[in-house]
Amino acid sequence: MNHNLARAKACAPQAKAWGVLKANGYGHGLERAMRGFAAADGLALIEFDNAVRLRELGWSKPILLLEGCFDADDVRAMAQYDFNCAVHCDEQIAWLEAAEVKRTIHLHLKMNTGMNRLGFKPEAFAAAHARLRALPWVGEITLMTHFANADEAGHPVLTLHEQIRRFNLGAAGLPGPYSLANSAGTLHQVELSDVLVSDWVRPGVMLYGGTPGGRSAAEFGLRPTMTLSSEIIGTQNIVAGDAVGYGSRFQAERPMRIGVVACGYADGYPRHAPLGTPVLVDGVRTRLVGRVSMDMLTVDLSDLPNAGVGSKVVLWGEGMPIDEVAEAAGTIGYELMCALAPRVRVVEG
Repeated sequence: MNHNLARAKACAPQAKAWGVLKANGYGHGLERAMRGFAAADGLALIEFDNAVRLRELGWSKPILLLEGCFDADDVRAMAQYDFNCAVHCDEQIAWLEAAEVKRTIHLHLKMNTGMNRLGFKPEAFAAAHARLRALPWVGEITLMTHFANADEAGHPVLTLHEQIRRFNLGAAGLPGPYSLANSAGTLHQVELSDVLVSDWVRPGVMLYGGTPGGRSAAEFGLRPTMTLSSEIIGTQNIVAGDAVGYGSRFQAERPMRIGVVACGYADGYPRHAPLGTPVLVDGVRTRLVGRVSMDMLTVDLSDLPNAGVGSKVVLWGEGMPIDEVAEAAGTIGYELMCALAPRVRVVEG
């Protein structure tokens, strides 16, 4: 994690960096992520209870709640624990206006520049800013947005440059630092430096060794932080016509040797992973065969004569990029990380 955070800082040396550890640190564990991001300028997440936990664990630097308050009671907690808070709708502003707050709170006003999830439209942004600025206990107001297509700057539906244009239009003349770049924006900061100005960057998946798109994680100089590994617990020799697994989805076209791996969808491996999804056995690439079940999956050992019971299997991580596995399974590396099940034993390297 330290290496990937350093990469984020190197990509945007002019900016401060939030370490985003929502969703239990993308499945890595809240406390582990906090330790891994010790050099971050602040930590950002969604969940109030986990933000409180970070304070209890000793994190004294800024904490940003990326979706802000969920009800009026959250405003008091935000002040009590000195949280930074995103503001993205009129209801949140009303809760803030009605609150009795005795300490300064720093806010992050979010603009909707085309993602169309959260945030004020550019034409409503200045009015929202004025309402917040009128509150005597509001401190710094950071101006933020979230890019829909930063990994594909020339996207045919919504270009990155168009989102930046909308942001600049809505933020024109307003004081405050800018927080624009997610992982993709951070990684492309250098080539976008003429148009993309960020005082804060908000790297997420890149900190965990995944790619937000465009190029592979390795090409971006990122290292995996999670390796899901297991071992072969049994083997079967089958002949042409034999089927493997539930539903007999895979049928052998020739004699084969099958390895049974102690890992399944109850561990977080995607049940929908298809035939051919890459797997490493004793450091050699092979493929998934048959349907993934709750506790087991099966791989082709036909070309690995020395593999057998006890052979090390890497499902993703060191030597097997999580994004490659995710692409084969029709999903993204983020989902695989976040889906890691509690029963998986964690060994810190």
